[in-house]
Amino acid sequence: MKNPKIKNIRKELLSDNWYTLNKYTFDYQKEDGTWEEQHREAYDRGNGAGILLYNKKKGTVILTKQFRMPTYVNGNDNGMMIEVCAGLLDGDNPEDCIRKETEEETGYKIADVERVFETYMSPGSVTEILYLFVGAYEEKMKVGDGGGAIDETENIEVLEYPMATAIRMIASGEIKDAKTILLLQYAQIHGLVSN
Repeated sequence: MKNPKIKNIRKELLSDNWYTLNKYTFDYQKEDGTWEEQHREAYDRGNGAGILLYNKKKGTVILTKQFRMPTYVNGNDNGMMIEVCAGLLDGDNPEDCIRKETEEETGYKIADVERVFETYMSPGSVTEILYLFVGAYEEKMKVGDGGGAIDETENIEVLEYPMATAIRMIASGEIKDAKTILLLQYAQIHGLVSN
């Protein structure tokens, strides 16, 4: 931590029920040189990785669909979200994590992944860095049904869409997940999949 405008950081644990919620109290130096005490809460769930699987020849992408409680309590009528495959690093490096998550969630065993972004998805309240990847898939890479790890109660549905359909789903609001929108737009801009 190298910002000279921040000092006297104090951390108070508020909850560690699912992940960790901390309250930070610190002194912040304003532009006029005076110091003020500020308070912020930050949710720490660890860092994660996500991947858009694409098939250039077929013009398709693999997405997942699952129930997300936070969206359900904030206006998503059925709580279901269409997303790219993703998961927490859990001590793995991002590349190993996303290969493992891809096989668990989608049933595809991929070797080559390309890191395209590192992003803070909600920097006002969540500490997580999300490492975003793209990776090509073919039918011969399918080694299972996917659906997620049973012990993680994920209940994931695997979806395959034409790229053009996925892009239209952003415009229609069927896809609202930020990491998914970023990766679909990246694929579109870079011509990974024709639409």
